[in-house]
Amino acid sequence: MMSQRSKRELAEAIRPRYLKATKTGKEPILSEFVASTGYHRKYAIRLLNRGSPRPIQKNKPGRKKIYQGEVVAALEQLWEICGRICSRRLQPFLPELLTVLERCQEVILPPEVKTLLLRMSRATIDRCLHSARFESHHGLSTTKPGTLLKQAIAVRTWNDWDDARPGFFEIDLVAHCGETTEGQYLNTLTMTDVCTGWTECMALPNKTQTAVSQAIQAVRPRLPFPLLGLDSDNGSEFINDLLYRYCQVGQITFTRSRPYRKNDQAHVEQKNWSVVRHTVGGDDRGISAVDVDLC
Repeated sequence: MMSQRSKRELAEAIRPRYLKATKTGKEPILSEFVASTGYHRKYAIRLLNRGSPRPIQKNKPGRKKIYQGEVVAALEQLWEICGRICSRRLQPFLPELLTVLERCQEVILPPEVKTLLLRMSRATIDRCLHSARFESHHGLSTTKPGTLLKQAIAVRTWNDWDDARPGFFEIDLVAHCGETTEGQYLNTLTMTDVCTGWTECMALPNKTQTAVSQAIQAVRPRLPFPLLGLDSDNGSEFINDLLYRYCQVGQITFTRSRPYRKNDQAHVEQKNWSVVRHTVGGDDRGISAVDVDLC
């Protein structure tokens, strides 16, 4: 049996002769190499051809990249000005937005850059903003499943909302804990109306059932329309007897999303970022009640 080192040396010695040979002349060389090394014939061919230089590809296949550099930088600037809204909302208003910003001399773009910006589709905007959208830290999830009353509270999915009537709110908690959930830290209760997008936020010293229930009661008089329904995730801070009975007494429809399906609460999840994280900061190192008192 030949050692691996001997096989490599034999391949290096045979390769020049094999590459120079004609198709007919390669046959006996290849048979001799296979008999000596025990390699499979196809593998031996690849091994002996490995030394041949690959053709240099001057141009990459596919379409030439159009949206890059200054165009992407300008798009990111407009996206930040608009509060990082989604492409479905941003793309239709780009012409009007650019007109207003140029009139106020907030943005000055070369004509070719402006032309490319106005030609962008929603899919292109998403593709160009991909790296900027996901470079920020979105915080840790502190949701702990609540099992109490789960059978009594109906499940509502993302497409079950009757969004033609104000008063039905999705609710969620945003933890300002930084990179660890140890110790004490503040939370923000976010309530978003599905029909109008009206959003109310309230800081909580903790995420106990009592704190959450009291915060909802405090927010309710501030709403411009009656509170008709609440939809939460499956965290124990929401799925509990205290909030369940409050909704029953107040004739408020109480529903919950499916576990691990954030799209069921897409309205409030979007506000968690655009309103709460964008204002407080995405990579907070843990905000406590003491920090708030000092501000």
